[in-house]
Amino acid sequence: MIVKEITSKDIWENFLLTQREKTFLDSWNWGKFQEKIEDKIWRWGVYDNQQLIAIALIVKIKAKRGTFLFLPHGPVGKLESLSVLLEKLKELAVREKTSFIRIAPLWERNEKNIKVFKDLGFKDAPMHTHPEVTWELDISLPEEKLLSNMRKTTRYLIKKAEKDKDIEIVKSSDLEQFSGLLDKTAYRHHFAPFSLSYLKNQFSCFVPDNQIVLYFGKHKNEIISGAVVIFWQGIGFYHHGASFSAKAPVSYLQQWEAIKEAKNRGCVKYNFWGIAEDENNEKHPWHVLTLFKKGFGGYRKEYVKTQDLPLNKLYYLTMIFERLRRAKRRL
Repeated sequence: MIVKEITSKDIWENFLLTQREKTFLDSWNWGKFQEKIEDKIWRWGVYDNQQLIAIALIVKIKAKRGTFLFLPHGPVGKLESLSVLLEKLKELAVREKTSFIRIAPLWERNEKNIKVFKDLGFKDAPMHTHPEVTWELDISLPEEKLLSNMRKTTRYLIKKAEKDKDIEIVKSSDLEQFSGLLDKTAYRHHFAPFSLSYLKNQFSCFVPDNQIVLYFGKHKNEIISGAVVIFWQGIGFYHHGASFSAKAPVSYLQQWEAIKEAKNRGCVKYNFWGIAEDENNEKHPWHVLTLFKKGFGGYRKEYVKTQDLPLNKLYYLTMIFERLRRAKRRL
């Protein structure tokens, strides 16, 4: 097996079309976005007898907490490619002067897959950047069946919102409005929101391929909720959400409209993105959001925890910093 750089969008995206486990973090456009925010990236493919068997988007992260190579929801493909890929990653890490390699794999969390990383010298990361536990929904079913599979309360609130003439769900390009809504949500739930420039850069990379939509939920012409949904390779992803009022069931109808659009675009799955690992922990900051997402029906997916391969002593400073930050956020 050998590792080569991939420079063709078609080769990259066509390979991903053959893969079952993937998210938009693996997409060509996510790599473009990382470049747009001035992160250095590499797109690598692992070949076995000239056949592409795995790909990996590698991002160099330079932050106050440390400098490292990061594989967001990757590598994607055959598991046996990891050891070959790792040797090249170690060489790259030395050239780029990074203190560790971080991998957020989309591998089912089981003993076999956990052992693969342990045997290669990895350890569980002190915190994760992207979801390790997600909630997904099979949307290949008819709308009537999807509604019947929902929690009774969720179904009731959707139908109530559909009948309420004061509620309206609209598509928009007003990222400044959404950014302000996100700031209010972040203040209330104690998390760091994405900046307006971050959102603008993300949209600029996915809009040309018609892969991203901003929804606003209005009550009496007042915007009280928003959602950013990415549609990619037959999957809809609920990527960003924001709201500052629960006085009307706007968010429920907003989510249902996004699901219906995903179906209309030919998607067969809807990914609600991250949920709390311990769904019964009422003190978890994602507890209410987790209940909201689960109400639409679906199933839980657990992936191997984010993995770190320390390369020098600077890693342990990062580890301490991230453990403190995780404790502060109650995650």
